[in-house]
Amino acid sequence: MSQVMAPPWLDVLDETIGACVTHRRPDLEARLREKRAQQLDPKLRVLVVGESKQGKSQLVNALLNAPVCAVGDDITTTVPTFVQHADTPSAALVRNASAGGSIFHTPTERIAVPIDQVTKQATAQSKHVVRAEIGIPRALLDSGLVLIDTPGVGDTRSAHTASTFATLMQADAVLLVSDATGELTSAEMTLLKKVMEACPNVTVVVTKIDLVPGWRAVVERNRALLARAGVPAKLIPVSSALRLRAAKTGDQRLNAESGFPDLLACVQRDIVASADLLARRAVAVVASSAITQLVTPLREELTAHDSSHTVATISTLQEAQRRVDELRRRSARWQNVLNDEMADLISDVEYDLRDRTRKILREVDKTYDEADPAIGWDKFEQWLEDNLNEAATTNFAWLMERAEWVAAKVARNFPVYREDLIPGSVLPDDLLEPASKLEKPKIEPFSVPQKLFTGLRGSYGGVLMFGLVTSLAGMPLINVISLGAGALFGGKSILDESDQRLKRRQAAAKAAAQRHVDDFFMKFSKDVRDSGRHIQRTLRNHFSTLAEELQETLLESARSAKRAVQDDQTERERRMREGRKELDKLVTLYKRVQALGGPAMELTA
Repeated sequence: MSQVMAPPWLDVLDETIGACVTHRRPDLEARLREKRAQQLDPKLRVLVVGESKQGKSQLVNALLNAPVCAVGDDITTTVPTFVQHADTPSAALVRNASAGGSIFHTPTERIAVPIDQVTKQATAQSKHVVRAEIGIPRALLDSGLVLIDTPGVGDTRSAHTASTFATLMQADAVLLVSDATGELTSAEMTLLKKVMEACPNVTVVVTKIDLVPGWRAVVERNRALLARAGVPAKLIPVSSALRLRAAKTGDQRLNAESGFPDLLACVQRDIVASADLLARRAVAVVASSAITQLVTPLREELTAHDSSHTVATISTLQEAQRRVDELRRRSARWQNVLNDEMADLISDVEYDLRDRTRKILREVDKTYDEADPAIGWDKFEQWLEDNLNEAATTNFAWLMERAEWVAAKVARNFPVYREDLIPGSVLPDDLLEPASKLEKPKIEPFSVPQKLFTGLRGSYGGVLMFGLVTSLAGMPLINVISLGAGALFGGKSILDESDQRLKRRQAAAKAAAQRHVDDFFMKFSKDVRDSGRHIQRTLRNHFSTLAEELQETLLESARSAKRAVQDDQTERERRMREGRKELDKLVTLYKRVQALGGPAMELTA
């Protein structure tokens, strides 16, 4: 039985992995081994990414001429959805073996679901589901092509954005989607550059051209933007709506107008038929990055060992030690900033929530100073729930905004500030859980028999009082005047009792609303504090990891400089010969990587 031959560029990747082992960089070695394992997978993964509501799911449907991804204003993709070839239509939700692991780890279970319920069930179970898989019989997918619909980048739920970028690391090609209602935003350009750092094989697809009469001008501005940014990505305008309508009616002219023939030709020519080229480019990107990181400390060590630069060597050692000391001082600074800002954030958000709930309670008091709870209680209950939900949503939005601001401020106090130091999202999942329902207060009815009894009890005094007075004038105890007085007193008793019962109902309604708002405040304020602690831990872990990596790099440079000072001339010369030899190997290897189609960069010995 014949064996499948490994791609020839894997030899270059294997040599780069060996160089990482030689230079004791297990982090780079692990990344390259993961990329190597991907190269042996015959599937060709094409990621569809972009911000929310840009038409990603509809684009996948139009490419396949099948409603595989649910679309609509109230429907959002929450987990990566893998659409691949199958002889018969099928769908499944996949759970991961280890929490927080890669979406490509072996799953513990694969649950079959109806194909038209994939998006709904994935959304309902998004906390546990790592991806959805859909299989349909389509010629486009028959060659091993897998289209992956992803959650919108920029979603406030951290797990969704994280899953998109985790999938990106395994992509062979990317379709970045932006609609024609406006040119590429700065956020989309940042996303595009970040995507190309992980996968250089990117095509920009401008959707919804059927909705924008001047879409051609938007496309030309986008092309100019890409050219100015130096991004070598193709740009193809399409209309998914026209494509699906043309497929339904068989209208070839409408299909050509949709732009999908150009997109499908691009997919076939530049992705499916160029799988080897895409793989070489992807390997070149990761290998070039790894070699560059190996060369930097090696060059510093060679410079430090140059016997003709003893003074420079000592200066290098002193500079390395100074940078390590500065890193330690700055680490204490950013940690203090993080602690202070998070304490202020939690206090401010909790105060804001208390202020909003107090305003709601004042409105409740004002309402039930006049209104009767027995009338319109359901409408009041809905009003109270709507206002509490609005208070929670506004308060949580402020929490998200302040959390991003804190992350940016901590990043600016980090020893080496770069835009990519800021984590994509720091918020936990499933923060807003529903609070308990408002309990309806006990409302005492004032029935007709009760009114009659109260009126009789009140009228008795009037009849007796005025009957005695009129009896002095020789009139009987029961007369017209005493009966009139009894009726007047009875009516007043009924009115007084009605007012007392109304006040009791109003007090009961206010107390019920107060308890409900207090329960809401206790529940949501705890969620806010828990979120604050989660954000603080996430930022602390994120920046601590970055600080450790930077410190390790600086310490390695310091150790290299110290060895250069302590070694004698012979040892320095020997190490220089070995270092130059290793550097020459890395430069030669880098040139071989560049020949695969990597970024146009120059690396010399």
